[in-house]
Amino acid sequence: MLSLLAIVISYLAGSISFSIVIAKLVKGIDIRNHGSGNAGATNTLRVLGIGPAILVLALDLLKGMGSVALARIVSEQDWLPVVCGLAAIIGHNWPIWFKFKGGKGIATAIGVLSVLVFIPALIAGIIAILSIVFTRYVSLGSLIFTFLTPIFVLFLQFNWANLIGTVIICIFAFIRHRSNIVKLWNGTENKLGSKKGA
Repeated sequence: MLSLLAIVISYLAGSISFSIVIAKLVKGIDIRNHGSGNAGATNTLRVLGIGPAILVLALDLLKGMGSVALARIVSEQDWLPVVCGLAAIIGHNWPIWFKFKGGKGIATAIGVLSVLVFIPALIAGIIAILSIVFTRYVSLGSLIFTFLTPIFVLFLQFNWANLIGTVIICIFAFIRHRSNIVKLWNGTENKLGSKKGA
């Protein structure tokens, strides 16, 4: 019963789309109608600036971290932190509070993975950040991060729950970034710092 409650709480907390809330408070707008249209930290940076973007990023990270931490308090099972982390990401992507139209889940996924599989996520994150520095494509860095994490889990911190969980997170990321993948392929993807919406 406690495990089920933890999963539900993780989803409901994940469904709090801080980019939507903060954009509404700061500018009275629905951020999904501006910039790239994504309810996430990168689009918050594009539309509202660095301060609100940092706040959104931090709060989205905490959603993911909190979901895994809650699961570990409730149970010692390997699977519950993975399921709660996935629930938080699903909540961010498809939030019940905002008609199931949310973001792409990367900041929340970073929060989940930083607690769930710290070392693999750290190594993948460093590589992803370097790719963003050199290319200025946040979407590419996001895809690299989620793609590499399960590979590093396989070799550095293996158990079946973590491996399957990180593979599912990777699949979510690629599904949510499918339009970005097309733009990357066509050379039309927005670069970090660009004010132009998609």
